[in-house]
This record gives sequence, C-alpha cells and structure tokens, in this order.
Amino acid sequence: MKYLVILWLALQSFTLLGQEADTVVQPAPKRKLLDYFTGGNSHGHFRYYFMATDNAPGLTDYYANAFGGGLGFTNLPFHGFQLGVSGFYIFNVGSSNLAKRDPSTNQLSRYETGQFDIEDLANRHDLDRLEELYLKYNFRKSKITAGRQIIKTPFINPQDGRMRPTTVQGISLEINEIQKTNVHLIVLDRIAPRGTIRWYHIGESIGKYAQGRNIYGEQSDYASNINSKFVAIAGLQVQANKNWKIQAWNYFTDNVFNSALFQADGLLPLSPTQQLILGFQVIRQDVINDGGNPDPKKAYAASGWHSNIFGSRIGIRGTELDFTLNYTRISNDGRFLMPREWGKEPLYTFMQRERNEGSGGVHAVMARLAQARKSKWKPGLALGYFQMPGLDNALLNKYGMPTYWQINGDIKHEFEGFFEGLDAELIVVYKGNVGAQPEKASFVFNKVNMWHTNFIVNYHF
Repeated sequence: MKYLVILWLALQSFTLLGQEADTVVQPAPKRKLLDYFTGGNSHGHFRYYFMATDNAPGLTDYYANAFGGGLGFTNLPFHGFQLGVSGFYIFNVGSSNLAKRDPSTNQLSRYETGQFDIEDLANRHDLDRLEELYLKYNFRKSKITAGRQIIKTPFINPQDGRMRPTTVQGISLEINEIQKTNVHLIVLDRIAPRGTIRWYHIGESIGKYAQGRNIYGEQSDYASNINSKFVAIAGLQVQANKNWKIQAWNYFTDNVFNSALFQADGLLPLSPTQQLILGFQVIRQDVINDGGNPDPKKAYAASGWHSNIFGSRIGIRGTELDFTLNYTRISNDGRFLMPREWGKEPLYTFMQRERNEGSGGVHAVMARLAQARKSKWKPGLALGYFQMPGLDNALLNKYGMPTYWQINGDIKHEFEGFFEGLDAELIVVYKGNVGAQPEKASFVFNKVNMWHTNFIVNYHF
C-alpha cells in the first residue's frame, strides 16, 4: 500500500513539474482591447459632511447635513495611454433653510451653501457632476493629461473644505526627467468650482462666490462680466538637497492679472531628534489690460493695480510634534486678489474657514502645533491674529473684514483592519473680533464672534 502512495506522489510531482515547464515555455497570451479595461483600476468614495455655524447673538445660525458618493475608473496603460473618468452625486439629507437670508444683513449662509449648489439653493437631490474625463499619455517619468481633471498647485487646487473639490478642464504637462526636479505646464479653459455642479469658462467662473466691494466702496459687479478665455500656469519645483525645497510658479490669467510666487522651505538639523523649520515666500501680482472689463465697476482688478505679499516661517520639528510660527505681510500697494472659486491661498498663515484674499495692508501671525510623525491619529491646533485695514477702507478691505483672532482645533483618525479605508475628522473654529464691536451687523455675520464646526467621514475603496 505504501508503495502505491509513493508512486502516486511521484506521478503528481512529475505532473506539477510538467505544468510549471509548460507555464515557462508557453508565450504569454496577447491582450485584447477589452483586457485593458477589465484589468483597469476602479475606485469609489462615500462622504458624509456635517457643518454648522453659530453666529453672534441676534444673527441667523445655519447647519447642513450632506451625503454623497462617487465612482472612478482608469484603464491599464495602452502604449502609454490611459483614460480616466469619475463622477459624484450629493444629497441634502437634512439642513436648515439655506435660501433664508439673515434679516439683519440680508445675507445668506457663507459656508453651508457650498455643500450643495450655490446657484440653486432649493436643489436638494439632483446634485451630480462629471468631475474627471481625461486622456493621459505617460512617457518615461513624465505625463501629459488632456480633459477634465484635478490639479494641485499653490493657487488652483481642490480646496477640500466642502463636499466636492474644485476641478478643471485643460491640458497639463508634468515633466520629471531631471532628477529631483518637477516642471509643470498647464493651460485651462474651464473650471468647476466647489459648491457648483456646472462647468464655467474662465471669465464666467470668477464671481460665483461673494464679490465684496469694489475700490469705490460699492457692491462689486464683475460676476458674468469678465472677459477671460484661459489661465496659463508654469511651475518649477526643485529638491535642492535633502533639506531644501524651492518652487516658483507663474499664473497668467488672460486679460485679467498675472501672479508670480517664489517659495523656499527647509529643515536644518539641531540635534539627533530635532530640526529647525524655515520658510520664505514672496508673491507679486499685476493687472493685465483692463482687469477683465473696460468698465472699472465691472472689472475684477482695477487698472494699474499691483500687490506684494511676503511670508516667513520658523519652527521646530521633533519626533512627535511640529511647532511653527508663521507671518504674512500684504503690502499697502493694493489688494491681494485670487478668485476664491479656484482654490485656497498658499499663505503660511492660512487657516481653514477664513482667508486674507481681497485685502491689502495686512499683518498676520499664526502659530500651529501638529503631529510630526505618521500616525493614525492626527491632531492639530492653530492660533492666529490678523490685523486688517479699517472697515471703511474699501480700497484695501474688499470683504469688510474686521481685525480678528482665530483658533482652529482639528483631529483626524484613519481606521485600520476591518475598517481600512474609513477616516473621520472633527474641525472646530472660533473667530473673534479684536477691538470695538463693529456697528454694522454685516461686518460681524459669518465673519467674527462665531463658532464653526465640521464633522467629516470618508470611506475610500
């Protein structure tokens, strides 16, 4: 009996060896076009977002509950080519009346409306958008992408502070052939800002959010009045050595303005467990032609306008925590301008739920404490002071923002094991007025003396 067992095992071994030999010598089957799609990468995303604003007593409060999901797909590379597509839908699953204006100011919610469609606040269900549809060609270490896509640059970026990000349409070229160097060349002709479900031409995309005041102190009227066909972007990022990164970007907005940024960030060893954090940035902006419209009251930027912004950063990186002290100076030359529909600003003193865009003559100081090492728990705390120009200075204070202080506390957790792909985040913000309380409620509502809370849950698969 045992000899039969040994013989059977031997025959099985020869059979397996024969199969392995056949596997080695047989040529790989030729791929069909279908294989490049069935073998592609599919991904999905569910998102829940609760947002609430508790304004000063006597002013209207708002809250919003949003839930949505999306799917995306990218095929396997075919001679370097890839096709990508993604879309997302949103439901309003329980919110205050976002179309209701505050009686004291006749203004709407500043934050919660951006969770849905800012152009149709009564729309609670038909909130879907094709976000990506692109053709990408990969060559060597570089790539060129044409179509609807998501880009991350200092001024035009997803600004992931609502249900859906800002997405763009155009052609982007990323060159990575030089070691430790990235070159970006981008031309855009349409933008879909966060809080919208449509795609807009460049000039049309400017002014979908609040327009503030023009330089004459009147309500701005540049929405749908800007003549601009494209934005051309050039960027250079260089990892000079293991401690220093340098980047330079230029944004040419056809017929409106040009913005240039230079930034250097570095780490210097202090001890085996500590590093000195250093950073410097400068931004220069200049109007092009008539700022988008020959009528100065309908232009985005005043003729002859320019602005200068300077920023610096210093801090300590330890084994557990990063501490940074940040400073921004916006000169008195003119307003720092960048359409809020396009992305968040790259200033070192930027804090979630407020911006200094639209202002000049600003001194801003911000201290931040954040997790340094990689961890599933990511807490953060930031405290800022922002000295603004006078409320009656429409030339340098587009949105009528008083001098204020702000504190942000946030904590994020990424789950493991059975719940891998799930993350949850809590962000709590308080903004307080500095000095005497503004007499006009419009200088307080959604600006200062307010609490703002966000709770976000994401599941990526």
